Amino acid sequence: MKRTKYFWALFFFLGLLMSCENAKKVDFAPRPKGYNKIIIPKAQYQELKGNYPYSFAYSKAAIILPDTVSWAEPYWIYIYYPQWKSFIQLTYKDLKMPKNQLKYLIDDAYKLAYKHQGKASNIQEYILTTRSGKKAGIFELDGEVATSFQFYTTDSTKHYLRGAVYVQTATDNDSLAPIIQFLKKDAVKLIETIQWKVEN
Repeated sequence: MKRTKYFWALFFFLGLLMSCENAKKVDFAPRPKGYNKIIIPKAQYQELKGNYPYSFAYSKAAIILPDTVSWAEPYWIYIYYPQWKSFIQLTYKDLKMPKNQLKYLIDDAYKLAYKHQGKASNIQEYILTTRSGKKAGIFELDGEVATSFQFYTTDSTKHYLRGAVYVQTATDNDSLAPIIQFLKKDAVKLIETIQWKVEN
C-alpha cells in the first residue's frame, strides 16, 4: 500500500514537472504598441475677423485666443485647437517701429528654431513661395520636440509675423503625426492666405 502511494506521488510529481517544461516552450509575444484613435476633421476654413494688422484663413476646428504671457505685445494670438489642446502661436512685429529691424527679427527666428537642436533629430529649413508669390521662411523639426513646425513671413517694410506649431501632450510625436500634419497644413494655409491690412 505504501509503495502504491509513493508510485502515485512520484507519477504526479513527474507529470507536474513535464507540464512546467511544456509551459516554458510556449512563445509569448508582447502585444504591439497601440495608439489612441485620432479623428481628423475635414479641412474647413474661415477668415480671421477683428482689429488686427493682418488677416488669413484659419480652421473652423480652432478658436482665436489672445496671448496672455506678461511680455506679449499687441496682436500676439493663439490659433487654439480645443480637441487636441494644441495651438499655432503667432507673434507680430510692426516694422515701422525703430526697434523692430527685419534682419534681427529673422535672425531671432533662426535662433528660436535651433534652440530645439538638442532634441531634434533633424531640422530642415527652406523658403516657401506660394502661388500668389508670397514668401515665408520655414523650419521643420523632426524628433521629440515641443514645436515641429515654425515659420516667419513679412512684406519687408511694415509687417512681420512669426508662427510656431505646438502640440501639448505627453504622447510620442510618432503617434501624434496626424495632428501635426493637420496643423502644418493649417500653417501653410495661413501663409498662403495672409493679407496685410493697409492703413488709411
